[in-house]
Amino acid sequence: MRILLVEDDMQLARGLHQSLRAEGFTANHVNNAKSAWLTIQTNECDMLILDLGLPDMDGLSLLKKIRQHNLRLPVLILTARDSMEDKIKGLDQGADDYLSKPFDVNELIARLRVIERRLGTATSSVIVINQVSLDLAAHQVTLDKQLLDVPRKEFMVLKVLMEQAGRIQSREQLESKLYEWGEEVASNAIEVHIHHLRKKLPDGFIKTIRGVGYSVAKGQ
Repeated sequence: MRILLVEDDMQLARGLHQSLRAEGFTANHVNNAKSAWLTIQTNECDMLILDLGLPDMDGLSLLKKIRQHNLRLPVLILTARDSMEDKIKGLDQGADDYLSKPFDVNELIARLRVIERRLGTATSSVIVINQVSLDLAAHQVTLDKQLLDVPRKEFMVLKVLMEQAGRIQSREQLESKLYEWGEEVASNAIEVHIHHLRKKLPDGFIKTIRGVGYSVAKGQ
């Protein structure tokens, strides 16, 4: 899940960026509406966390622009404007959720998980396919109830495949969801992650569709 954080408070943005990464999200940050719009147009994000008090444009104006172009990008508004009128205005403009500052990071993460589940095929914070269970909140993977040692990148690969069970994910799609702007990506990084996961998971759990990508079958 690629999240674009649009926030001009650099201290808050740094803290949020770290928290999002720690929760398994791929997060990129811009501090103005113009940069956000350019990023959105290039389809480089799956979800938007939007501050309303931006230096070059009101956040609601950016949201209106997004919806006028029929872009169904999920948007969570994050703002110090906490009046009911402001909240109603934001939701009426097409926001999917609204969180007032100051806020609890755990609540923000929980709300993002709800939006994330709506985008994928998963319906809860625990995804179970056959003997494999992936807990999004605890960042744990178990096989037949035995905890597996799965590093962050491997967890993120497995998360994408299990959330999109039954759908093929290309190497490029997986890379875009795992790595942030400017992050160096080895040419065989995804293949390496898949190789390590296969050594821990049941035979055939992750399937290779030659020349196309990878997939996990839906549970029986």
